[in-house]
Amino acid sequence: NKCMKLAEALSVRADLQRRISQLKSRLKDSSKIQEGDTPAEDVNDLYKELDDCLMQLDELTYRINNTNMQTVHEGETLTRMIARKDTLTLRISVMRDVLKHVIENDRYGRNEIKYIRTIDIPAFRKEMDAYAKRLRELDLKLQSLNWTVDLI
Repeated sequence: NKCMKLAEALSVRADLQRRISQLKSRLKDSSKIQEGDTPAEDVNDLYKELDDCLMQLDELTYRINNTNMQTVHEGETLTRMIARKDTLTLRISVMRDVLKHVIENDRYGRNEIKYIRTIDIPAFRKEMDAYAKRLRELDLKLQSLNWTVDLI
């Protein structure tokens, strides 16, 4: 195996995941046919190809995770940074949904019930924007590291 950057490994992993998804569809198409028809492809050949892709995916995923655990940047492993990124992404998603809900339910309802806001919209948006900025900065840092870190 030649030396591979983490970003390359992530790209190969995404390709393998796409191939596996396509193989799944091809297997489904060839594993059940109308009586009297011939399958488009040999199911055993497809299973062999699937097995090969899954073995490659297993090894690559292990190496990516191992690299993420062992690579430390500014006192944090890549795994910790990815966890922070996922959490920030979820936080922003929740905040956007809350904001959308508050803004959409501004009008009088069918029963002429008046709704009032319990959050300060401008302050809430400002806080959400600050989290979004942190997410962008973290994502850029991760992207940059992915191109400099060698896959273990």
